[in-house]
Amino acid sequence: MPVYAYRCQTCDATFDLLVRGDTVAACPQCGSTSLEKRVTAPFVSSGQATRPVGQTCCGREERCSTPPCSEGGACWRA
Repeated sequence: MPVYAYRCQTCDATFDLLVRGDTVAACPQCGSTSLEKRVTAPFVSSGQATRPVGQTCCGREERCSTPPCSEGGACWRA
């Protein structure tokens, strides 16, 4: 069963809702059904407790404080 994020168009509240079958979504604050479904990123878990060795852009095990191959916080080699 998917969890969707909504924004109420009446009171501007944002909330997540577990949608089951033919559930009618309603705002928990004002009860309105005038809702906008929000785009959210999915949560993905690999089941690994730690990151595999050599996954940084520099090939190091741990991130550098200032990686030589990054600019603006993002690796340009990725």
